[in-house]
Amino acid sequence: MGENLILDREVEKAILIGVIDKSKNMTESLVQEYLDELDFLALTAGAETVKRFTQKMDYPHPKTFVGTGKLEEILDYLERNDDIKLVIFDDELSPSQLRNIERALQRKILDRTNLILDIFASRAQTANAKTQVELAQYQYLLPRLTRMWTHLERQRGGIGMRGPGESQIETDRRIILDKISKLKEDLIKIDKQKATQRKNRGKMVRVALVGYTNVGKSTLMNMISKSEVFAENKLFATLDTTVRKVVIQNVPFLLADTVGFIRKLPHNLVESFKSTLDEVREADIILHVVDISHPNFEDQIKVVNETMLEIDKREKPTFLVFNKIDAFSYVKKDEDDLLPKTRENYSLEELKQMWITKGDTPCLFISAIHKQNVEEFREVVYNAVKEIHSARFPYNNFLYQDYSNLMD
Repeated sequence: MGENLILDREVEKAILIGVIDKSKNMTESLVQEYLDELDFLALTAGAETVKRFTQKMDYPHPKTFVGTGKLEEILDYLERNDDIKLVIFDDELSPSQLRNIERALQRKILDRTNLILDIFASRAQTANAKTQVELAQYQYLLPRLTRMWTHLERQRGGIGMRGPGESQIETDRRIILDKISKLKEDLIKIDKQKATQRKNRGKMVRVALVGYTNVGKSTLMNMISKSEVFAENKLFATLDTTVRKVVIQNVPFLLADTVGFIRKLPHNLVESFKSTLDEVREADIILHVVDISHPNFEDQIKVVNETMLEIDKREKPTFLVFNKIDAFSYVKKDEDDLLPKTRENYSLEELKQMWITKGDTPCLFISAIHKQNVEEFREVVYNAVKEIHSARFPYNNFLYQDYSNLMD
């Protein structure tokens, strides 16, 4: 099925398409932000964006997503630029929309969901992640069978396996349903193995790193645990949850690095990755990592918080860890500029005060890659872990004694 869902790995030229949906109160700037993220997704998958198209509509067209006039404009551009073979839409297309657009443009059409699935498929390393991604891919593929000839019957014995008069699509649908059922069974077995692994870790305090994709969770993991978790400046560099035992001073705990969140994360992926997200559910402490250098980090915080509520509604100690302070920049307003300040006009110190005075979540400001404010970070994490550890193991007070003076 890789030939249907996975992009070729050589660089392909692509155009991006978004709709300014009035029914969702979307603005031009918001859609451009979404397309910036789609551009980064495309780059991560191996595509080069050469053009963007947007259209303001009351709601997306039920047959072609964009209006017929805009579709003709896109087709005219593609005909004048024959080397562009890929068109990516910033929303999930219905099977009929996908079919109609492909027929009109005669190009490979991807939607945001398919693109994310492609990246997940290329990033999956372990049997667990590969099974989760494959399940999400087949669930995405199932309602879209009418637009493709999959030849999946080659993967299943021929004689006696096809009913009389059964069409190719019906055969493929049955095969895919069988594969989905098998993958779900495999995931149940994997979930049981993971649950056993978590149980075997005993009552150690668990800390989970969560956050938007590409905010530096893996870099922070490497810094605090002195391990070598794969970190890269691309989206979804980490798929599998990595758990490391960490000791700060003399208090041990488990630190988990989890898959990054993103806007419009496909529901099938959230469902498939439940076992991965169990580390978040079972965590005692949440470290919500934020890229403060990102121009829209507030929106990313909101996306993560909303996703976290879907995963686990229980309240637990949570810290906002504003990372990448070394990359933060702002535009200082001229004294004679009477216009109100915008996000880009606030200095790092002003943002610090704004978030600290909110008071609902403790805040830390660090640079994991340059190890700025690392000691303060360690101290805060140590105190939070120690509080839970001492309540869980009340007779281990000797762990918390400071023996440094005795060494002098």
